[in-house]
Amino acid sequence: MRIPKRPVSFCLSLFSPEFPRPLDSRISFYSGFHYKTPNFSFSKPKQIHSTGVNQLHMSYMMDKGQKAVLGDKRQSSEPMESSDGVQEPCIWSSPEGGKDEAELGKQIFCNRSLNMRNIIAVGFDMDYTLAQYKPETFEKLAYEGTIEKLVSNLGYPEELLGWTFNWKYMVRGLVVDKKRGNILKMDRHKYVKVAYHGFRELTKEEKVGSYGNTLIRDAFDEPDYALIDTLFSLAEAYLFAQLVDFMDKNPGRVPAKVDYARMYKDVRSAVDMCHRDGTLKQMVAKDPIKYINEDKSIVPLLKMLRDSRRATFLVTNSLWDYTNIVMNFLCESRTLDACNFDWLQYFDVVITGSAKPGFFHEESNANLFEVEPESGKLINTDNGTPMAQVGNTSPSITLKKQNECCRVFQGGTVRHLHKLLSIESSSQVLYVGDHIYGDILRSKKILGWRTMLVVPELETEVKLLWELRDSRKALQLMRSDRDHIEDQIHRLRWSLDFEDLNADQKQEKSALVEDLELQRNQVRIKHQQTQRECHQNFHKVWGQLMKTGYQNSRFAHQVERFACLYTSQVSNLSLYSPNKYYRPGEDFMPHEFNILPM
Repeated sequence: MRIPKRPVSFCLSLFSPEFPRPLDSRISFYSGFHYKTPNFSFSKPKQIHSTGVNQLHMSYMMDKGQKAVLGDKRQSSEPMESSDGVQEPCIWSSPEGGKDEAELGKQIFCNRSLNMRNIIAVGFDMDYTLAQYKPETFEKLAYEGTIEKLVSNLGYPEELLGWTFNWKYMVRGLVVDKKRGNILKMDRHKYVKVAYHGFRELTKEEKVGSYGNTLIRDAFDEPDYALIDTLFSLAEAYLFAQLVDFMDKNPGRVPAKVDYARMYKDVRSAVDMCHRDGTLKQMVAKDPIKYINEDKSIVPLLKMLRDSRRATFLVTNSLWDYTNIVMNFLCESRTLDACNFDWLQYFDVVITGSAKPGFFHEESNANLFEVEPESGKLINTDNGTPMAQVGNTSPSITLKKQNECCRVFQGGTVRHLHKLLSIESSSQVLYVGDHIYGDILRSKKILGWRTMLVVPELETEVKLLWELRDSRKALQLMRSDRDHIEDQIHRLRWSLDFEDLNADQKQEKSALVEDLELQRNQVRIKHQQTQRECHQNFHKVWGQLMKTGYQNSRFAHQVERFACLYTSQVSNLSLYSPNKYYRPGEDFMPHEFNILPM
């Protein structure tokens, strides 16, 4: 989105870690070319429009200490402390809730209007949605397990067993070029902006040679490319980069006839082996607190949704045994030795082993089995209706009675889920997940479900946006100066080439062109250096998650297209009324900035 070349106002709710979440009225401050940091002292609110796309607006009054104030009440998102000294999560529906507004990193951002009053069922994915895994332990576990499979099952050298994992190196939204051994970051138009071969950054000429000199533009999709679109994929992407470097420096040390594409296929096969043999899940089950973040807001959130008379459901690809362990830990901090089924009271339907995204295809013929929680046995059903076993006259499992635990299933399709919950319209369902393709895209495009994407990285990113606001403003001014100088150079060159000038005039204009070109080069170098430093504040290698230069990244584009709402944690829903009307900001196109009043 182009920044207008005149005074504008922008939505502070995107930047300030101390600002409250969006409210109805708006306030602005002047931020034109001669930018000065405001002192945040106002007498009354003023009307603004947001310059961003789909940004939520807010109202606030600021004092000189930069604390958010609503009326006479200070705003805080700190948890409340109970009488016994234990900190309890503060949720909207609690006595203390409603007075406290979500801090920046915990806000819910809106791409498409969503009135929660129209939602009758709220569903959740489990892994990396309700359960947030710790990358420094969980991804390391996955990494080490994958290497062990590569060595023991696929013939890779034992030297790999000594490799280490940098869990901070990779980010979501990257694309793996399997044939060339490259890892790419693209903008929303699928232009490659950052590229690495293994851990070596490609030059501009190499990027253009590989991705910019074709008659037909590459779609960057399977089978030649792989998308790093889930946090589960970060370890395998890092391992692939290590293998590319290893093969380049040690030809002949990898198994015979293995190229980059085969190496990536082997990494994926090794990852699948780790999941199939239960290595990862057994370790997590033994010590869940080592691998999963505790979130005391999960249960209050689920209770609030159920108290608001909405159905709640869980749809996960994990099987029942692992699901029960993780949900016990999340809801009651129980470990493997103390697991029970109390957590089922917070849901109406639980579907495990769902095989998403295939689950969202209504034409799928996947069978639905009911799970007997105590034994884990699967029992046949007729589209969710219990079936009598051979030789019996009554079903093995009776329908759920009031105040009893919910029913647990495995497999099936979304058609079964709609029947179990008595859903008449797909737009009555809100589904919360972390995977663009597995959770959000399919449920949105195929079914028309309303969607909310969990982006844990967002909490840090938006806070950095606020801290770097002066640098970003300086970048805008440098870009404007560069454009202005280039326009002058073009005008002078045109005059020298096509106008009838005498010798003195030509000499004068030629000298002026030289001076302007020197200025342009200085501004260009300073601009590029500042922009690089700004992006490296977000990530030393890949920069800002949601941006590549001035364009939205491919990942940001997907978030905007397919997620009605997005936020950093699923429990952020507990900070908002279950009947809230989420509204996006107004979209602006470049041609509107200088026409519409700002």
